[in-house]
Amino acid sequence: MYELFFHLTTKPFSLAPDPRFLFLSKTHQKAMAYLDYGMREGAGFILLTGEVGSGKTTLVKDFIERLDQSAVLATIFNTNIDGNQLLAAINEEFGLEIAGRDKLALQRDLNDFLITQYAAGVRPILMIDEAQNLSAESLEEIRLLSNLETGHSKLLQIVLIGQPELQETLELHSMRQLRQRIGISCHLSALSANEVADYIFYRLDKAGNREAVTFADGAIEVIHRYSGGIPRLVNRICDFVLLAAFSEQTRHLTLDLVTEVAAETGDIAAVAGAGPATGEQSEGAPMKERLRRLEEDFACILSGTLEKERLIERMTLFENALKRMHKLLQDQSDAYEKRMDRIMARIDEMEKGRGLSIVK
Repeated sequence: MYELFFHLTTKPFSLAPDPRFLFLSKTHQKAMAYLDYGMREGAGFILLTGEVGSGKTTLVKDFIERLDQSAVLATIFNTNIDGNQLLAAINEEFGLEIAGRDKLALQRDLNDFLITQYAAGVRPILMIDEAQNLSAESLEEIRLLSNLETGHSKLLQIVLIGQPELQETLELHSMRQLRQRIGISCHLSALSANEVADYIFYRLDKAGNREAVTFADGAIEVIHRYSGGIPRLVNRICDFVLLAAFSEQTRHLTLDLVTEVAAETGDIAAVAGAGPATGEQSEGAPMKERLRRLEEDFACILSGTLEKERLIERMTLFENALKRMHKLLQDQSDAYEKRMDRIMARIDEMEKGRGLSIVK
């Protein structure tokens, strides 16, 4: 909608993971180097974690595009499956027949396939996205796959990609065998304020016009604060900032405009924790602390060291925190809808002035 006004060839802040827009921050450069090293050295297990929207999928897509002909890849995205289903999905991704095959046959077929690929000088690679959703049974199945090896190297390289909860799962005592097999581990951190600025102008440049807009002093810092430095949230905020600027026919992004849009479109946890610029106390911190304590209590009750009455008390406290967060979300949603109505009304007026109209 706004590309022509800002002299852009495409939308710079799409939410879709696009390797063309991969911005290598310090932590992304480190992750890419770790992936490259792990593949060259034949590491059996590689672990990549990061928050939702931190750029894991974009990074992996770029990595996949750069794989040479000596690799054959299987990628699993649906991880809400049991161990047998996971094994079948892996075989299917490698092009093996799975119809009517029981678990033993699937294991034998996969083993024969991997040996054949090894003999042909081909490296089979298994990438499992959203790995934090894997059950204990599925994780054990993956561990067993890592046993497939020759006297010199692994027959299958496995890359686990997931949210920070995956790290927490692997820290469990029951996961120690799998954890000890991880040769390379890297976590994607959030962007710093300076990196957010570089990220924004990098994407504008890739979209055709690095000077599409100018930012008032402090505007990018606001975007960083309300996005928490998460690339996907930066994209969401900036997309609506450009839409708002287009509706007002301006290429200069004022602090007021950016703050208003960021407060309406930023992550609810970041909004709850941001407060005004004066440094007002955050509500997000106590909510996260209650969640942390609740998780600890669940671990305790599973081990039999916590009374059920205390767990119920903790759940009640957490429920109250969620209710307050829901109210914050509802308030922000109402404000967002009102602003969108105003923006669409302005756009409609401009288009009608040109003899056009927008069908809503």
